[in-house]
Amino acid sequence: MTKLIFVLSFLIISASTGIAQFAPPAGQAGTTAVHKDSIAIVSWANDVVHFNRGASDIANGWGTLTSFGTADEALGYAQGNSVDVVSLGDSGSITLSFPFPIMNGPGNDFAVFENSFSDSYLEFAFVEVSTDGLNFVRFPATSLTATAVQTGTYQNSNTELVHNLAGKYEQGYGTPFDLEDLVDSAGINLDSIRYVRIVDVIGTIDPIFSSYDAYGNIVNDPYPSDFEAGGFDLDAIGVMNENNIYAKIDTENEIDFSVYPNPSNGLFWIKSDLEEFEISIHDAAGKLVYYDQDGESGEYNISSLVSSGLYWISINGDMCKIVIP
Repeated sequence: MTKLIFVLSFLIISASTGIAQFAPPAGQAGTTAVHKDSIAIVSWANDVVHFNRGASDIANGWGTLTSFGTADEALGYAQGNSVDVVSLGDSGSITLSFPFPIMNGPGNDFAVFENSFSDSYLEFAFVEVSTDGLNFVRFPATSLTATAVQTGTYQNSNTELVHNLAGKYEQGYGTPFDLEDLVDSAGINLDSIRYVRIVDVIGTIDPIFSSYDAYGNIVNDPYPSDFEAGGFDLDAIGVMNENNIYAKIDTENEIDFSVYPNPSNGLFWIKSDLEEFEISIHDAAGKLVYYDQDGESGEYNISSLVSSGLYWISINGDMCKIVIP
């Protein structure tokens, strides 16, 4: 109990003084940002379960909703730009599902990508997960941003003052989440997370409409954003740890594929037991060189995209090497 009181007191003091405590922007030492081309990402969200568009300015009621992008913009590989996104609006939400369940593996388990054009103009969202699609648990978010003055529509925030809020990093870099943070939660199976829900933070410091972190702090981010692309702008959700055991159960057969010829000049064939699959190809350094959410058995020609070297072909998370002489 003494430790809990100390932690809460520390968070209250930190919130009032604006002391930086958490990971810095992408590219800086100690960052946790996940690049969209990271080889650690094995799959992406592939289905929209529910989408609830939010208001452009909740203080003016629900008469005008945001309208930028469609829910499908959040599926598949992160684009890392300002336009291929869906805008949630004030308190809007979207729930996505995945080819295979996310599991509590080593390190961070998935990452949420937003479209911020800089490492300081940040729009935040809460992240919730579920096993059955009915019972959701929210990651314990922390915001130490001062709340005496409203962060204006085009004003900046400090990455190092927030934790477990999506939108912490600029476009092209995902905010990671570790299911270990929810290890004491009831109603979910951390080795079978099938749904992720993103809920826009209403950035106002007006207590009538404001959003609060897990410790009772108001979350202060750019407000109002009363335009069609207002609120959190979701690009994609990438998975680092997925439960392939469930994939084998669901298909009743172990997923298998072959690549030939190997070595190859960049023109090769893939044969798979699946009619359709997600395919990605990375170079030895982890850079993505090819991606298709709707792949199928047949001919592939990446000769114009690659040079000599070793490459990794991933189909629904299963991987094999191919050599380009």
